[in-house]
Amino acid sequence: MVNFIVWLVVGGLIGWVASMIMRTDAQQGMFLNVIVGIVGAALGGWLISPMVGVPTINQNAFSFGALVVSLIGAIILLLIVNLFRRGRAR
Repeated sequence: MVNFIVWLVVGGLIGWVASMIMRTDAQQGMFLNVIVGIVGAALGGWLISPMVGVPTINQNAFSFGALVVSLIGAIILLLIVNLFRRGRAR
């Protein structure tokens, strides 16, 4: 249970930092920050982790490298979402 809570908190912080870097923080709330952080960590684990040999926070490996891989994954996720949003008429 404690791992799940830490996973949500760290995912939320990673999602929030990624949204601040990508300047999308005003468009999303706390719940979406958590989703972006967790999905971004999974994306980072799938794309980046094998290249650099660092596990993600989703693999119960809490380290600075894991946080960086998760943050990069969240930024990539927000880049993809922004590309699809721009293509849509508002």
